[in-house]
Amino acid sequence: MKAFTYQRAASPAQAAAAASRTPGARFIAGGTNLLDLMKLEIETPSHLVDVNGLGFDRIEAAPDGGLRIGALVRNTDLAADARVRRDYGVLSRALLAGASGQLRNKATTAGNLLQRTRCAYFYDTNQPCNKRVPGSGCSAIGGANRQHAVIGASSACIATHPGDMAVAMRLLDARIETVRASGAARVIPIADFYRLPGDTPHLDTVLEAGELITGVTLPPPLGGVHVYRKVRDRASYAFALVSVAAVIQPDGSGRVALGGVAHRPWRVEAAERHLPHGAAAVAGALLSGARPTEQNAFKITLVERTLAAVLLDARDDGSEHRSKPA
Repeated sequence: MKAFTYQRAASPAQAAAAASRTPGARFIAGGTNLLDLMKLEIETPSHLVDVNGLGFDRIEAAPDGGLRIGALVRNTDLAADARVRRDYGVLSRALLAGASGQLRNKATTAGNLLQRTRCAYFYDTNQPCNKRVPGSGCSAIGGANRQHAVIGASSACIATHPGDMAVAMRLLDARIETVRASGAARVIPIADFYRLPGDTPHLDTVLEAGELITGVTLPPPLGGVHVYRKVRDRASYAFALVSVAAVIQPDGSGRVALGGVAHRPWRVEAAERHLPHGAAAVAGALLSGARPTEQNAFKITLVERTLAAVLLDARDDGSEHRSKPA
């Protein structure tokens, strides 16, 4: 691990200003992803700004009937909150599907949104990786890419977003609240938050230098049946090959978002009108234009089958998901 300087921020504006004026600075809270990357010298921040003392650790009712989640709310607390379990069950289920209990006790809402890809080539500093070293190449293209993206990728990067929570938040149309280095606040719809790789795969989000996430707001509850299904190579401590987050209404309409298939949580609102017609129609619309590799082409079929299982679960076991907390 390379040497770095450290400070505890006294206010959001101070944190953002400190991070913006110091090249290579990073915010740190739970540190469950950043510290691992620092040990491997994938991330080599010159300065760490500790934001744990800023008080963003509460879950509060929003004026519009939704819920505001502070950036420092730990994943365990968010998954266990009675309001989240009752009204946003898909989010609670997604959180519980990710990581271990120990990690969830430390990981924060903002940190979960900002976690980096788990592409093996990103973690191997002996291999070229455009996400780690822009312009060096993508070893996954032509390499071992069974876990990688089937849609939304580019000739520069075929990595996937590793998170579960962000998939549920994309389904729920969450809004991400930030403070810029200037002290100005802004709100970013999660649909606009993550970038596709294009020719700048090292830029995961639209955040500016020094911009600090302060919270996430969920709109009023959707009702319906909430389901999160994660398919992986083993039952725990593994990232999704494919995950499906869904909210299904009694008339068969609803929303669907995918994880494990793209550089960001994948949702195509136009595909959701096909929900009453079955999984094949929805999956076809969701993955229209997909370009899988020989090794991960199975994900196309896996999405359809997982979505079919989710729709069956929502229909046949709806009373459990609709009326009981997660």
